[in-house]
Amino acid sequence: MKALLCTRYGAPDDLRIETIADPAAGPGEAVVRVRAAALNFFDTLIIQGKYQTRPAMPFSPAAEFAGVVESVGPNVTSVKPGDRVLAYVGYGAAREKMLVAAETLVPMPDALDFDRAAGLAVTYGTALHALKDRAHLRPGETLVVLGASGGAGLAAIEIGKVMGARVIACASSDDKLAFATTHGADETINYASGDLKEALRRATGGKGADVIYDPVGGPYAEPALRAIAWQGRFLVVGFAAGEIPKIPLNLALLKGGDIVGVFWGSFIERDPDGHRANMRQILEWTAAGRLSSHVHAVYPLDDAATALKAIAARQVMGKVILRL
Repeated sequence: MKALLCTRYGAPDDLRIETIADPAAGPGEAVVRVRAAALNFFDTLIIQGKYQTRPAMPFSPAAEFAGVVESVGPNVTSVKPGDRVLAYVGYGAAREKMLVAAETLVPMPDALDFDRAAGLAVTYGTALHALKDRAHLRPGETLVVLGASGGAGLAAIEIGKVMGARVIACASSDDKLAFATTHGADETINYASGDLKEALRRATGGKGADVIYDPVGGPYAEPALRAIAWQGRFLVVGFAAGEIPKIPLNLALLKGGDIVGVFWGSFIERDPDGHRANMRQILEWTAAGRLSSHVHAVYPLDDAATALKAIAARQVMGKVILRL
């Protein structure tokens, strides 16, 4: 089978496509023929050795995929050959066949195509865990989403709307904000062209945001936090800007607020039942048309370097998919 491999840390152009042996399913395992694999921002880091996970080499990027079960090992009853499934695996999915623990596979609705299914787990899984399990977002509350046009931000906008929030989308350009509006944002703020704190205060009538969803970090975290409401919740989701901000803790004290960590990868290991319940909800909403799982672009495996460069250059709105 063909696989996209990282054999040394470097840039997207350093990745290689090689032919490797097909996997065989052992006890509790399944082999899935991958039809589509999704790339995320952290894939641009993992191939450079700059991510919190450092797989043994050679490894494939891509943490999530959708495909068809090809074979199962002994004692597997949860899936069978021919089942359409999706999964989150951390890394390794940019290859034609994946060997996975069968219990990690999630059945796909017939109405959902492989491209859209492949990009659901990480961004929508993180957003639902953050907004439901960590922030306890309530109908009528104001949700601010930073980095609103990327995969993480788009998922938070859409899930926030499904949960009944008023959503303010924040991004770095007007075209990104227009995209966020088409996906449900009630109001938008360009944080590259003005004072984010003051803009958020104006947008909330001085009350501040009840919940702030921040997958960006960098220079935008502190001004957003300064515009949070009394007893608001600031969700620390990631640091796509590259800089981990140092927040003055008196801001949390003055607003009686919570700075809440969102570590979805650890959550799914510690609470697999909760993760499966969240994924069932996400799939139900997606199949019903309430979540878009918007695909920005689809690339063949041979063009994975171009896909990763587009993500690194912040040119992506939604998800980037490798079709195998």
